[in-house]
Amino acid sequence: MLTAKNIQTNISEAKEFLENNIQAKPELGIILGSGLGELANYINDKIEIAYQEIPHFPISTVQGHSGKLVFGQLSSKYVMAFQGRFHYYEGYEMSEVTLPVRVMQSLGLKKMIVTNAAGGINENYRPGDLVIIKDHINLIGTNPLRGPNISNLGPRFPDMSEAYNREWRNIAGKVMEDMGIARREGVYAALCGPSYETPAEIKYLRSIGADLVGMSTVPEVIVANHGGMKVLGISCVTNMAAGILPQKLSHEEVIATTEKAKESFIEFINRVISYLD
Repeated sequence: MLTAKNIQTNISEAKEFLENNIQAKPELGIILGSGLGELANYINDKIEIAYQEIPHFPISTVQGHSGKLVFGQLSSKYVMAFQGRFHYYEGYEMSEVTLPVRVMQSLGLKKMIVTNAAGGINENYRPGDLVIIKDHINLIGTNPLRGPNISNLGPRFPDMSEAYNREWRNIAGKVMEDMGIARREGVYAALCGPSYETPAEIKYLRSIGADLVGMSTVPEVIVANHGGMKVLGISCVTNMAAGILPQKLSHEEVIATTEKAKESFIEFINRVISYLD
């Protein structure tokens, strides 16, 4: 585990590098999940920086994660979009998984949209649905704030009673209605992965109130709240979870579904961004 001093040094050096390579201060950060990186291609006047160029940044190793940080204009806002994320199951420490959020905070950002591809546990969902995350359940087995608290980054015991901003969720819901999309909100359960869940595990997750399941997002959202950021979470349902339908699960199916859903996803995120204050 990295020391608090090393974590702060890594954040500072990544921040300094980015400030030397961008022309304006971003207003909003966006983390794009598996197969959802296409949104970054719609950013105007963009500056693209490969993760391997940024000091201390890990490398995305998963199909559907391009591994680029993109700055530019999207829906009249100057954004920084992470085209691919890092996962605990890839072998990274939590401080590495959440480094993008810490760098956003160091640059002064107070707003973040986080997206993911998720399995549908709620049987009212269908592959391709977009779902607003209203809450989460952390079953990864650890917490990104474990260890000594770095007080200048946030409090020892951050409040998580509204981890996903209620006002922003209402805005996203109204955009769904305007687009003729079924308005859906759900609870996202995060597990460690990388194996998909068993039918028995899905039955358990449903019994404790989960509507969606995945292997990401929650560490980033915890750290965002620790640093005082507003968060909007959006899941794209890419498959029904194990045991719901008589089918095998695969990452190829995840990518194929996000490809089909990308047009509505891109329009939806663009519209939401235009309404966020």
